[in-house]
Amino acid sequence: MKRAMDFAAAYAGTAPAWVDFNATVASSPRFFFGARSHAMHEAFDVQSSAGRLEVVDNVSIAPRCPVQAGDRVEIRGELVHDPGRLPVVHWTHHDPAHRHADGFIRWHDRLYA
Repeated sequence: MKRAMDFAAAYAGTAPAWVDFNATVASSPRFFFGARSHAMHEAFDVQSSAGRLEVVDNVSIAPRCPVQAGDRVEIRGELVHDPGRLPVVHWTHHDPAHRHADGFIRWHDRLYA
């Protein structure tokens, strides 16, 4: 398993980083069809100790996480930076091909991976 890097350093950086952090859900989930993955995704914003991020989860692989604004979550995934947008945390699910580290969303003591 990949080791998570210091979250504040990853948030402030520019390179992709594997992270594990707690946050408060800041928006209702949005759903979209991924142009590259050709799979359904769930996205929602969170407020963390380092700042605001967008969490994107492939719900064709992992079950939908029924979060609502104000909920507390734990997130493990890959943080990537897209200039001009919020940092994004993706790979918040298991990898069926076992080529990438597994991530998750933990909500109300339930693991969504």
